[in-house]
Amino acid sequence: MRIALKVSYDGTMFEGWQVQPGKRTVQGELERAACELFGAPVKVAGSGRTDSGVHAEGQVCHLDADTSIPARKIRECLNERLPEDVRVLRSAEAPEGFDCTRNARQKTYRYRFYYAETALPLFERYAVRVREKPDLGKMRSAARLYVGEHDFAAFRAAGGSAKTTVRTIYRAEISEIRQSGATVYEFVVCGNGFLYNMVRILAGHLVDVGCGKKEEESILAAYQTGDRSLLGKTMAAKGLTMVSAEYEPSLFPSEGDCE
Repeated sequence: MRIALKVSYDGTMFEGWQVQPGKRTVQGELERAACELFGAPVKVAGSGRTDSGVHAEGQVCHLDADTSIPARKIRECLNERLPEDVRVLRSAEAPEGFDCTRNARQKTYRYRFYYAETALPLFERYAVRVREKPDLGKMRSAARLYVGEHDFAAFRAAGGSAKTTVRTIYRAEISEIRQSGATVYEFVVCGNGFLYNMVRILAGHLVDVGCGKKEEESILAAYQTGDRSLLGKTMAAKGLTMVSAEYEPSLFPSEGDCE
């Protein structure tokens, strides 16, 4: 039986998703718990490989197991064996031939940053402090240029293995709220796929545009040339959360997509 899992984790103390010898990873913890539950080694495949320090609200993964445990009960069985900073939120039997990586229709990420006179301890785990207050209007105008099908070659870090750099962004929005004396910004982007560090570069360029260090037209030039130097910095991992990976039909009853 192939079982689909929806997983949430705080990435602070993990060296990313993928198993690495001698390092604590999300995949490693899930495979350890699954091995303990099913009494045999189990491979857990993820819908994406998050970096060290990146969080997940709804990462989707799958595993194969020969078990009499009902698929919906596997969630609680795994949670009994997992550490507190990773939890299975949902479990369900996957359709025949399902692959959580290849079948993902769209993914949504969120990047959080904030402006305050001093670092705020209660924000620092999940958001990045910026030293200048960016202009929300400028960032929203720039974010609109992300939407559509483009060649995002300039928006990736070295080390990625993607065969093509063309991606489609369905939604790219940024909002602002006042909280605990800080201005908190939330950038949400939904697309059919993302390159290595792409969301962190998208967010970093918005910050530079908002602070007047870059012009929004540089986004169009980056599409045309693939020149990474036209864009802003790569933001730190801790501000990034993988919100969801969506499938058709939905894996988990009553769950929709981001559109």
